[in-house]
Amino acid sequence: MRFLSGRIVALSAALALVAATPAVAATETPVHLEGRLPSGAAWVMDVPADWNGTVLLFSHGYREAGSPNPAQNAPTEEAGAAALEQGYALIGSSYATTGWAVEQAVPDQLSTLDEFTERFGPARRTIAWGQSYGGLVTTTIAERQPGRIDGSVAMCGLVHGGVANWNSTLDAAYAARTLLAPDAQVPLAGFPDQEAATRAAETMAGAVNTAQATPQGRARIALAAALHNIPGHNDPSQPEPGEHDWAGQQRNQYQALSRFFRTAMNWRQEAESRAGGNMSWNTGVDYARMLSRSPYATEVEALYQDAGLSLSGDLEQLANGPRISADPGAVDYMTRNVAFTGRLDKPQLDLHTTGDGLVPVQVTRAHRDAVEQAGSSRLLRQSYVDRAGHCTFTTGEQMAALHAVEQRIDTGAWGDTGPAAMNARAEAADPGHDHAFADHQPSPYPRPFDLARFAR
Repeated sequence: MRFLSGRIVALSAALALVAATPAVAATETPVHLEGRLPSGAAWVMDVPADWNGTVLLFSHGYREAGSPNPAQNAPTEEAGAAALEQGYALIGSSYATTGWAVEQAVPDQLSTLDEFTERFGPARRTIAWGQSYGGLVTTTIAERQPGRIDGSVAMCGLVHGGVANWNSTLDAAYAARTLLAPDAQVPLAGFPDQEAATRAAETMAGAVNTAQATPQGRARIALAAALHNIPGHNDPSQPEPGEHDWAGQQRNQYQALSRFFRTAMNWRQEAESRAGGNMSWNTGVDYARMLSRSPYATEVEALYQDAGLSLSGDLEQLANGPRISADPGAVDYMTRNVAFTGRLDKPQLDLHTTGDGLVPVQVTRAHRDAVEQAGSSRLLRQSYVDRAGHCTFTTGEQMAALHAVEQRIDTGAWGDTGPAAMNARAEAADPGHDHAFADHQPSPYPRPFDLARFAR
């Protein structure tokens, strides 16, 4: 991505400048560089004239297989421009492939950091930051390559790890198939190709759309959504329902669930092709207990009562349905690449919106629990933005998270990371916008297993 186009110099001139003068002189004018790693990944770097010595290593989100794959070094153009204005250098790669590129992303990002160091010398400090799938990449770097960075920020990230992610996705898909399409014989895993995954996704989306027309179907959609913790307000374009507006909350969950199966099936198939099989399971899962831990249990109970439907009967169906076992080799692949122990050596801040329907906010609770079990709590902070949507942060909120981590790096203490202090940081960085840091305590992560034991 190109930021501050008026300040960009031509690539040839920039290379000549770097070759001819010491590293510090390369920042006397803004520098924009692009290149390619031996892996095939593209990289991009922007260094402002007044570089402050900190480099921000950005990890981008998921890109579907076959989609365009440009290098990216900031979450948005606005955030990139703000960071450059404050003197940060921005770098990032495309990763060598699209899709669930768990093996390629981390080495490509670290190689991009090497490319930067070769051109500009060692940074005074390096902060890794990333959003969505890139939050998973960032957290992997933080856990497994802590010597390469000084701190990290995972924004709307899959901080529960890859094993947990695919298990949680399986839960909602299993409930929807069992209750809404019991005779369709739709596979939930083990897809041979994208064509099979697409057929399954279209069948399930059709079943959800049909179910929405009846009170019984709407109640069952709410149950499937609750097992994935899809919130009742998950898109900024939706009207925000009242606290007890069960029908309004369910409509919003339905919209998210109707789009869910592309992730649950097409994205899964691509990940399975890398892992060599199915990397998730629901053997031994107690769905009644899982529902009881969901913040949407009361909504589900009310909708079932209004529909004259037996919730216990449907939970019994889930309990007795055919379960899915994982392929051990595929679990091992995912574990080796992106399962988290919670062990941190450098400070990390997790930033999440409360109304995220794609990566529900409970993933941060999973990360916090793992970090506590690993004895690394002093290095983790988590901040929440009271807003619907996935990665719907203001520029100021993103900069506030970076500045909080910087303070921890510089002083050895977090200082105040409460909502008022974070909103003040956001306003200072990005005046005049509706910043919305708020107190929030996510409910327990629904999956009943310890993340750390899969990554030892």
